[in-house]
Amino acid sequence: MSFQVKSQYQPKGDQPKAIQELTRSIKAQNQYQTLLGVTGSGKTFTVAKVIEKINRPALVIAHNKTLAAQLVQEFRDFFPNNAVEYFVSYYDYYQPEAYIPTSDTYIEKDASINAEIERMRSSATESLLSRQDVIIVASVSCIYGLGNPETYEAAALSLKVNDPQIRSRKQLVENLIDIGFTRSEDPENGTFRIRGASVEVISPHKDILHRIEFQTNRIKSIKKYDSISHQPLKTQNQISVFPAKHFVLSDSDLNYAIPKILKEMRSRVKYFLRKNLYLEAERLERRVTQDMAMLKQVGYVSGIENYSRYLTRRKSGDPPYTLIDYFKNNFVTVIDESHVTIPQLQGMFASDQSRKDNLIKYGFRLPSARDNRPLKFQEFLTKTNQLLFTSATPGIFEKKHSQIISEQIIRPTGLVDPKIIIRNSQNQILDLIQEVKRIAAQEKPNRSSRILVTTLTKKTAEDLSQYLKENQIKAKYLHSEVNTLDRIRLLSQLRQGKYQVLVGVNLLREGLDLPEVSLVAILDADREGFLRNQTSLIQTMGRAARNIQGRVILYREKMTRSLKKAIRESNRRRQIQLAYNQKHNIKPQSIQKQIKSIAPDTKPEDVKKLPQEFTRLSNASDLKTQIRAKQQEMKALAQNLEFEKAALIRDEINILKKLAL
Repeated sequence: MSFQVKSQYQPKGDQPKAIQELTRSIKAQNQYQTLLGVTGSGKTFTVAKVIEKINRPALVIAHNKTLAAQLVQEFRDFFPNNAVEYFVSYYDYYQPEAYIPTSDTYIEKDASINAEIERMRSSATESLLSRQDVIIVASVSCIYGLGNPETYEAAALSLKVNDPQIRSRKQLVENLIDIGFTRSEDPENGTFRIRGASVEVISPHKDILHRIEFQTNRIKSIKKYDSISHQPLKTQNQISVFPAKHFVLSDSDLNYAIPKILKEMRSRVKYFLRKNLYLEAERLERRVTQDMAMLKQVGYVSGIENYSRYLTRRKSGDPPYTLIDYFKNNFVTVIDESHVTIPQLQGMFASDQSRKDNLIKYGFRLPSARDNRPLKFQEFLTKTNQLLFTSATPGIFEKKHSQIISEQIIRPTGLVDPKIIIRNSQNQILDLIQEVKRIAAQEKPNRSSRILVTTLTKKTAEDLSQYLKENQIKAKYLHSEVNTLDRIRLLSQLRQGKYQVLVGVNLLREGLDLPEVSLVAILDADREGFLRNQTSLIQTMGRAARNIQGRVILYREKMTRSLKKAIRESNRRRQIQLAYNQKHNIKPQSIQKQIKSIAPDTKPEDVKKLPQEFTRLSNASDLKTQIRAKQQEMKALAQNLEFEKAALIRDEINILKKLAL
């Protein structure tokens, strides 16, 4: 199948030119190209049209899960007939293994895996191996080890009616266990259960149950059901069952790896003994010996990824297999918000190695554990081949290497960059309060006027929020210590008008789509640094670019180089849009966007009250019916990337299951 964009919109403004330039550049085999698109100019739509024209699979990388989910929704709207998949880290919580020598503190790896995200990761890799029209939207976790794609694909079971290769139910069960399936009576993804002469296999990534029925040592039929509702779908003659996990190990892999791991251990123990490091020698020998015994018996051990070099038969220093290796042939990589994402990709290897060096030095891990790592940046560039960067403020790497930088300054809505007002920071708080009260007094019932204020520290954000409340202003603070669910609620409540002012530090930048914001106030704008450089200033000012009344107030004592450059660039873009509007007789309109929160009004602590409500269910049959209904609801929410809602439903299901015992 080919890519085909379905949209009521047609390219406007600078979009036709950008689409043409970028398409021509990619078809000319240029390695790097950049789309410099201002906030609200429709960069995602432009990228979708480019993908449609080059007709090639695409990997889209965002710098966090929330933006990745937002992009998935947009691309699914544009490509309803193609495969648009979501691939991010499947950890709800992750604490990596570490050792702190100064306090002699060893921190064990601690992680909580989100089963729904793991399911979508499996769906992404299967799509890549089974079709060409695939767009994968991923976070930067896509450059971490994933398992050999050739081994994964080769391990898939091909089952068909009267298959001579599968001659018994027992043989099928053994094959399923070999590729990571587990036996369970609950219909969960990646499990199987036995029903008389039948084996029911639940897909690792879809809510599909295949019932394989045997008769006299042959497969009699293969029937397909919805795994939640158990509604029959269709009977099939042949199916492919992909492994339940990306890391698939055969007996030959273990027989190859274990002796080599033990050999390295003995060599490393001798090294420690020569240095009179007896504690490190004993610690390493005990851990590796126990791990190998467990690996030999059950084929898995906690921390197995630290032995991945041997298990995947790589040489020392070889790059790990990643999601990128699952792409076949000619694909293009899109780096969203590249000014943030590129530095993340550049820094991940060094950060990972620094942590591992301590573990190796003090006998917690073998030196080969260094090869359980993310890709080096140069390895990433080599594997991805052609890249398209998108940003309103491209970074140094994009500007230096791109063969073409296509500007998308004109917004289809006619909106211009916000007006910039420069004021002295000497009495910035009092001035801000007066400004907020003036806006509140002028606000009409049908007009939105929300305000974002950025400070330099979390403490300042909290104190300012409290001070605004004391002055009868509805305000809240938002920073990295506010949990994800509450962040989402705060943004939705700001749009709804429950708060007028949101005070933050660095979260009020890329990716926030808040059309109701008419004013952005940047305190201490002349404090040159990461939070007040040219890129940060332009990104923060852009939050007011979706409202026709958009303004920015810069509080400063002096004009820094970053301030001058940011103001000059914003004014340049503003003049281009104004000239275009005048030429084409366009009247700017504020962006209208439905207020939809992916966070429900129910708070997590409210779930504790649910058992009293559930006890009204009269019998076990009612409980099972309720559980099944809740599971369907949870799956639908997760499929729609509404993970916060899905998590609350999951908690309800767990309570119901306890009541059913």
